[in-house]
Amino acid sequence: MEDEEERFRRKIGPGSHEVRLHSLSSTRRPLKSWTPAAVFASFVVIVLCGSVVSWLDIFVFPGISSRQMITAKGGQGEPPQKMEFPLNCTNSSTVPQTCPKNYPTKHEPEESYAVVCPEYFRWIHEDLRPWKSMGITREMMERTKNIAHFRLVIKNGKAYIEHYKRPFQTRDLGTIWGILQLLRLYPGKVPDLELMFYCNDRPMIMKNHYQGPNAGSPPPLFHYCGNETSLDILFPDWSFWGWHEVNIRTWTNTYQAIKEKAKEMEWKDRIPYAYWKGNPGVSANRQGLMTCNATEEHDWNARLYVQNWAAESREGFKESRLEDQCIHRYKIFVEGKAWSVSDKYILACDSTTLLIEPVYHDFFLRGMLPMEHYWPVRLNNKCRDIKFAVEWGNNHIKEAQAIGERGSRFLGENLKMKYVYDYMLHLLVEYVKLLKFTPEVPVGATEYCAEAMACPVGGLFRANMEDSMVKSPSESLPCALPPPYDPRELQGFMERKRNYTRLLEELGG
Repeated sequence: MEDEEERFRRKIGPGSHEVRLHSLSSTRRPLKSWTPAAVFASFVVIVLCGSVVSWLDIFVFPGISSRQMITAKGGQGEPPQKMEFPLNCTNSSTVPQTCPKNYPTKHEPEESYAVVCPEYFRWIHEDLRPWKSMGITREMMERTKNIAHFRLVIKNGKAYIEHYKRPFQTRDLGTIWGILQLLRLYPGKVPDLELMFYCNDRPMIMKNHYQGPNAGSPPPLFHYCGNETSLDILFPDWSFWGWHEVNIRTWTNTYQAIKEKAKEMEWKDRIPYAYWKGNPGVSANRQGLMTCNATEEHDWNARLYVQNWAAESREGFKESRLEDQCIHRYKIFVEGKAWSVSDKYILACDSTTLLIEPVYHDFFLRGMLPMEHYWPVRLNNKCRDIKFAVEWGNNHIKEAQAIGERGSRFLGENLKMKYVYDYMLHLLVEYVKLLKFTPEVPVGATEYCAEAMACPVGGLFRANMEDSMVKSPSESLPCALPPPYDPRELQGFMERKRNYTRLLEELGG
């Protein structure tokens, strides 16, 4: 696999890649009697049948309905025939691959309205809030050069990359590919910018380093995840455009495959236990989860399996197809070294997700609610909480099934690729508003385009690129970015999440 990645990088283009590819790693205690179970069941029914949509319309978007349309421009008559710009490869070993010059640099969509973006877009304002009053200077940005994996410059609609070091696998290349597709989807709408991007697991910019009267201003760093103690700016991860090292297709293909496979077995007919399969060696939390597996002495209603990715790679990934893992009523999500891209794959299956209390979050998970989209499990009480959740769900099938279905539907409606690109666009536009310097292409940076990346490579890497390639500018406007949270509103949103967990503590022991 090292040789394969070296070939990909050598063909795709130059850059400083010092770091080699990492190998793929990979007494029974009675429950408390939950006499308030009937009360809890009634409570969950209220949650299931209550005015969730009304709350989103009134509490989350005061004065703005989540179904509201915003008029942007008028237009009459039949729209022109859509023009497509597929991958244009020279297919020659002697002629260097060049970036085509015929793709539109500007485009005005025919549709005259924009829907309001999903609620989680409001976190864009929160992620950028640390720089709202002071702005972002070049000096602030350059302070992350020693930890960033690459610098992205967008100038006149073209993308330039300055590589610093290599991340795990090809995360940087997957992220760059996604940015190129954003430029193709919305030509002329991504402003000139410069930013630093970090591709590994844990957040790097810690809040406590920039607190106090003598603390300096925090440097901006784009990354895939954050937590309550960090200031990393969250961006969609590389796997939305596929993860060829572990045989995962693009998000669109994977979600569709999971949904189609899930239809083959009704929820009530699935195995009545909680399922997880993964690499437990990457974190203490996952190792702790393995203690919840069934033994002759204990049965916590969990069925847990070790995934050996190195062996899977050798054997053709026959036992790791994500769409084949929806045969249990419950699926467990547990973080890895930090957050894990597996959250969306687990939630996509309409099995009820038992989400072990996360320390980290990605850009969309913050918009999901316990008992509406998933069942929360406490990190320090996971075995007992899993057992309680499974027993409760097996005794309240309709209610438990509804939680799983709503979690999957949330992704289908709010995490379609159009919204992933819209999130990227709004984040970059808001970021540029804070810049106090003029973006410049550094000497030695490489221009990237779809042809330069996809044409030289093959295999699943190439297939994922072709599947996710944007062939035409969007005929619909980006969704409309909702306003920032009012501080009291945000406090109420977070309190609502905590209330569900407190209730489970009272009932589950």
